[in-house]
Amino acid sequence: MNELLAVPLRAVGGFFELTGATARALVRPPFQRREFIDQAWFVARVSIIPTVLVAVPFTVLVSFTINILLREIGAADLSGAGAALGSVTQVGPIVTVLIVAGAGATAICADLAARTIREEIDAMRVLGIDPIQRLVVPRVLASMAIALLLNGLVCTIGILGGFVFSVFLQDVNPGAFVNGITLLTGFGELIISQVKAGLFGMIAGLVACYLGLNVKGGPKSVGDAVNQTVVFAFMALFVVNVVVTAVGLKLTAK
Repeated sequence: MNELLAVPLRAVGGFFELTGATARALVRPPFQRREFIDQAWFVARVSIIPTVLVAVPFTVLVSFTINILLREIGAADLSGAGAALGSVTQVGPIVTVLIVAGAGATAICADLAARTIREEIDAMRVLGIDPIQRLVVPRVLASMAIALLLNGLVCTIGILGGFVFSVFLQDVNPGAFVNGITLLTGFGELIISQVKAGLFGMIAGLVACYLGLNVKGGPKSVGDAVNQTVVFAFMALFVVNVVVTAVGLKLTAK
């Protein structure tokens, strides 16, 4: 029993050790600006199209469901409030979870795992280059930055898509829709949504970097690490979503 627990406990300990090393390297110069820009563009390039493709169906589903409920109770004019609240508090962060973990983090893990099995990471350590500062910090920050931007994009798509779907397909008054957008969704909800996105990006980046740097074996192990990245990132991110949502509801309660 102790042996069965030892492996996952070592993995958890190694992850938090990497997290601490990343935090220390973050405030230690020099900052790898060029690597950060390259990684931000890399993550954005693999994430932008899946984000749009996933955001539109989510928007339609949320708007359609909320509008049916509102029409049943005679409050169709509040569809703007429902669309904004759903997009900012849930659809945006959830789509960000799916894309950051499913596209961005897997790409980061595959890149680092390939470097690891080619012994490039060991060569960097021999040359006195800290792989945490050189490779991990820029990737984690890039993942956070792109997650924030993706969340803003999804929220915008959610509100605009909700407007088009509600007004043109469900005969909601456009003026009433626009007036209701800020009824339930304010600055506090937007900040909580962005906090979620930033945490999602950070955790997904750390999980990807940890699994990529600790891969063992040949090319098959790279694929295994990528698969594990998706599973572990999803598990961690959904737990964070629940916790931050609960805290956010307490803080923004009117």
